[in-house]
Amino acid sequence: MVIYNNIPEDERVLLVGVDLQKKSQISIESSMKELEELVKAAGGIPISSIVQKRNKIDSSYFIGKGKVEEIRLYCDELDIDTVVFNDELSGMQIRNIENIVERKIIDRTTLILDIFANRATTKEGKLQVELAQLKYRLPRLVGLGKSLSRTGAGIGTRGPGEKKLEIDRRHILRRISEIERQLQEVKKVREVKRKCRDKSSLPIVALIGYTNAGKSTLLNTILNICGEDFENKEVFAYDMLFATLETTLRKAKLPNGHDFLITDTVGFVSKLPTHLIEAFKGTLEEIKYADLLLHVVDCTNKDLDIQIKTTLDVIKDLKVSDKPIITVFNKVDKIREEDLIYNISGPKLFISAKEGKNIDKLLSMIQEYFSKKYHKVSLLIPYSDLDIMSKFFNTSKVEEYIYQENGVLIKTVLDEINYNKYSKYLIENRDDAI
Repeated sequence: MVIYNNIPEDERVLLVGVDLQKKSQISIESSMKELEELVKAAGGIPISSIVQKRNKIDSSYFIGKGKVEEIRLYCDELDIDTVVFNDELSGMQIRNIENIVERKIIDRTTLILDIFANRATTKEGKLQVELAQLKYRLPRLVGLGKSLSRTGAGIGTRGPGEKKLEIDRRHILRRISEIERQLQEVKKVREVKRKCRDKSSLPIVALIGYTNAGKSTLLNTILNICGEDFENKEVFAYDMLFATLETTLRKAKLPNGHDFLITDTVGFVSKLPTHLIEAFKGTLEEIKYADLLLHVVDCTNKDLDIQIKTTLDVIKDLKVSDKPIITVFNKVDKIREEDLIYNISGPKLFISAKEGKNIDKLLSMIQEYFSKKYHKVSLLIPYSDLDIMSKFFNTSKVEEYIYQENGVLIKTVLDEINYNKYSKYLIENRDDAI
């Protein structure tokens, strides 16, 4: 058991983990350290941690009744308010443990959902979190029993579904249907905005990666260097897990002066709840419309290979793993590049978003990629083919069009697909479009 010192008076939390003594992607030590950071992000105070080695999970108490009795003694001795388990518990397991420990029992999934419920600020974000919470609690109604009616303050009590004990399955299902309907309406609004962006023909860069890897800091640094009106565009960045939840989109400039859009996304974490991934797919789908992904990695983390895999697995689930990726190893100001051990192929760069190291090189890499993807062209559309004119005005930013004797001269920017599609009308091509 590990006890943390100098703890202020707040919601005092005991962390409990299980080491199943089999090869795992992430070590139990790293997983428990991450759980500690999650508790802090939720506003709790991690007082102590306990790890039990087991061959298999106990179906009734998860860790065995004897260990639960031991936890109760620890809670009495250390004045613990809440016990957080590092794995997902069933409703019956939560009820059985609470009956013995006589404290609030929550699992890792509930903890993450609680953080999201506390941090969500937009209507869409709040709806997504509520949907994830309801879908998580629905199969646990029977097992939770009285513990469902947690109406007090603190970790694990935020969000929907706990206003009264008599909430039932039909009520939750009705609420789920209502939220899904509202999210469909929000999706329509987002699609309209996306069409407006598509019409501008501006390339999009999406920042992806593990939570607290420095994505928001990198976005702010890029905006500070090559953005406009930085003070009004700066996004919140803080050294904690899930400091940023909502997807943000900002306009910046490449070294050659051309504009591009850069978007920040919610960070990933190991054992990210399935319901949360499903609920936030609408927001994460913005990644699908990006032209280039910047995979930001915290190179100071000893489990960076696992964090890389976690991120790549999520984008694979989103079916965007075919998109070009530049791996950006951040926080090199805290470690020597020669000390890094990683297993990754493809273009990569070592930066410090906080100190601005190699940000100019990163922007040059982005510019080089887009210079190959986009073409500034002049097209001559004969009057017999004028029906395609509407497509240009709907999907491309037409800089100029001039009616001539033999057709319409159009000056625009085309991506590779449209460049090949309309190549028969090409009369001039410049490769410095972006």
